[in-house]
Amino acid sequence: MTYRLFYSPGACSLAPHIVLEELGVPYEGVRVVIAEGMNQKPEYLAVNPRGRVPALAYGPADSPRILTEASAIMIFLARSHPEAGLLPTEAESLARGVEWMSWLGSIVHQTGVRLVLRPDRFIADPAAHDALKARGRETARAAFADIEPRLAGQQWLLGDRFSVVDAYLLVFFRWGNRLGFAMRQDYPNYTAIMDRVRARPAVQRVVADEGIDIE
Repeated sequence: MTYRLFYSPGACSLAPHIVLEELGVPYEGVRVVIAEGMNQKPEYLAVNPRGRVPALAYGPADSPRILTEASAIMIFLARSHPEAGLLPTEAESLARGVEWMSWLGSIVHQTGVRLVLRPDRFIADPAAHDALKARGRETARAAFADIEPRLAGQQWLLGDRFSVVDAYLLVFFRWGNRLGFAMRQDYPNYTAIMDRVRARPAVQRVVADEGIDIE
């Protein structure tokens, strides 16, 4: 099967981009740069009418199926290629992975990071933006404080091997740096795992391809 991943550099689509590269399967990366409004152009809205990234096209080239949402895409890819071992198959471990991704994608992303970076998505009045940003920073800081002790003594988040959740955590580590948090100084357990993630050749290729900085 051939895949097309629609992504914006440094967005949450970074995680499924890493997963595809880790799998070593044929795929095409299609840049949809949010900062340039490409996600709202008719060409992309024909792919994902919600106007968000990522989106994954797969199946026949003339009638591809479309899957959206980072967590769903990563679960689909990992389960479609179980030989790569990017997601546990044992019931509780799998549920823990989904638990992490659900929390990251909802609370941490939507009411934390997005509130800081895009307050206009929540309220149009510019006078309210500073208060929204402050609240978002509180949520993000609390999330990082929650993550840090959970990673103590861990080689990878879900145990003894790299998983899609480690790729997803890299997105939030990068965003923490963008928000001005001292990620390396204040969250050493988180940083240690992210250093292992960043050392992986597939991750290095994706970061270079997207042209982004992690710190």
